Amino acid sequence: MRHTASLYTRLIAAQFRSITEYPADFWTMVSVALIQQAAQIAFIAVVFAQVTTLDGWGFPQMLLLIGFMVLADSVTEVGWDGMWRLGRMIVNGELDYAVIRPAPAMMQIGASAIGMQSAANMTTGLTMIVIGWSGAGVPLAMVPAAVLLFACAVVVQLTVITAMNCANFWLKGPSPVFAWLTSQTQETATRFPLTIYPRAVRTVLTWVVPLAFVNYIPVRILTGDLPAWWLAVPPAVALALVAIAVLIAKAGLARYESAGH
Repeated sequence: MRHTASLYTRLIAAQFRSITEYPADFWTMVSVALIQQAAQIAFIAVVFAQVTTLDGWGFPQMLLLIGFMVLADSVTEVGWDGMWRLGRMIVNGELDYAVIRPAPAMMQIGASAIGMQSAANMTTGLTMIVIGWSGAGVPLAMVPAAVLLFACAVVVQLTVITAMNCANFWLKGPSPVFAWLTSQTQETATRFPLTIYPRAVRTVLTWVVPLAFVNYIPVRILTGDLPAWWLAVPPAVALALVAIAVLIAKAGLARYESAGH
């Protein structure tokens, strides 16, 4: 474990040096991401200037909801963005290099890229959470719970994206179709309270593809909308998803047949 953690750290550091080698590209992406997130906040502010609540959720709660999603996604982009390259690596045989090295293949793939926009998204997500936290009146005593919930949110985000990208072991193409659809669903659906959707949609997003545990469930726990015992549910879901993602990845690697897979 120590060797794997050390190798992972070195790989991420190498990727960071790579993306900062061209400062103009890096800062352009950061600026674009900041403008995009600022526009998103402004849109929400304009909406809530006209509508005070959305199914009981006010502006501060909405900032918490979106802030958790943006921050968890940006952390995943920093530490695991290479997973989006898996489909292409399977088709053209690049995965061979990861398989034969003395280190976990999925760790190597995940650490093989960093999203250039992640620094801006981290800043924006954290700002949303701080403003939303204050506006929603969440007590400071909930900070340890928030840290736990956020750690679980990152694990959920990471494992769901990993499992969906691993679908390419069974597909005949480089495009991460399932992962992309999952990401788009999260971007459009979970930025709003799940209570506005039909029961079937809520069930799927909570227990089938549990994206609700990235932001919706944590925010409801922090704001007191769910009883205290719910604090034990996100860690259990995160552990279950880790086990599922590992099984899917192992099954996929077992059927990998090099270039032309």
